[in-house]
Amino acid sequence: MIKISVLIANKHSTSISLEEEFYAELLTIASNRNMSLNQLITEIDANRTSPNLSSAVRLYILNYYKQKSAAPK
Repeated sequence: MIKISVLIANKHSTSISLEEEFYAELLTIASNRNMSLNQLITEIDANRTSPNLSSAVRLYILNYYKQKSAAPK
């Protein structure tokens, strides 16, 4: 488990705890979307339904790959 410091909407500093595997996938998704990690976390934070940001990030990663695998090829 690693703790990551992030800046949400360029004004709110917080940290999230993620397993290394989730962190690696989060970085991959941010890169694929041409976003910074802070931009992606800001988007996840704005759209989350989970009260816990770390959980929301994990769910975002899961849904990202579920949608990607369901997309027509």
